[in-house]
Amino acid sequence: MAFAIKTRNTASRLLAAAAVLSGLVLSAAPAHAATPPPHPGASAATATTLPVVNMEATVLAAQIDPRRADNTLTPGAHDSVLAVEQALEARHLLDARWVDGYFGTTTITAYAAFQRSLGYTGLAANGLPGASSLAVLGQGRFTVTYRIGPGAKLQRDGYTINTRTQSMLTEAERLLGFHLTLSQGSYNPGGDPTSAGTHDGGGVVDVNIDGMSSTTRTAVARALREVGFAAWVRNPSQGDWPWHIHAAAINDTDLSTQAQNQIGDYYLGLNGLANRGADDGPRIPIQTWEEYQRTH
Repeated sequence: MAFAIKTRNTASRLLAAAAVLSGLVLSAAPAHAATPPPHPGASAATATTLPVVNMEATVLAAQIDPRRADNTLTPGAHDSVLAVEQALEARHLLDARWVDGYFGTTTITAYAAFQRSLGYTGLAANGLPGASSLAVLGQGRFTVTYRIGPGAKLQRDGYTINTRTQSMLTEAERLLGFHLTLSQGSYNPGGDPTSAGTHDGGGVVDVNIDGMSSTTRTAVARALREVGFAAWVRNPSQGDWPWHIHAAAINDTDLSTQAQNQIGDYYLGLNGLANRGADDGPRIPIQTWEEYQRTH
């Protein structure tokens, strides 16, 4: 008898549990049905992830690639450059045959034309992708990461430079343990005919080396290179100028065309002069200011 009662109790509990489970299923069904479907007007861009353009890598490629004798790609830049070129092609500014991930002279020209189409002039239309123009070009096509920019202009030693250049010089001084005095600044179009236009834009300075020994001059050039400058000790035998150190900030988006070319040559192991001779400065692993900051 006790066994029969136990069996009936067990059956009752099983029936009750089934009823509870049935209720849960029924209550869950309306909740699932209430989930709204995707809006019929949603764009494809919201349904998929847009390509990513690394601005640092793209700007670097725009300095190096035009100076190459072949079509070797700048490491880490291919996909970003390709996305930029595809966007330029879509605007009928670049022929499809040049959409190859190589930021050569044709792509520079196309990008400069795009900048002019936005109303930019002068340094803002130098063919180097700037943060603002890149954002406009990428609308609906790609997103931009690792954004860079020159910052505001300021005065140092009576010369005009930008805040990015100032930060780089300050860090080089910290490494050296002494102050550097400029003998030439940036944003000086036509101000120094011997510079061949390198100082017309941003990111380029000359450092006074009066009283420095050969060892100290080399140490200064090395420190400037370490923080992201293409830097060389210049002497009177190379041109119509006194002894000085010439430094151009890699990836400064205000660079003049001539300074862009110098930086491309620097990456290719050259001296940044018209003769495109071998680099005569201290050889260290080349890096940009932003790369330096990420490791220090």
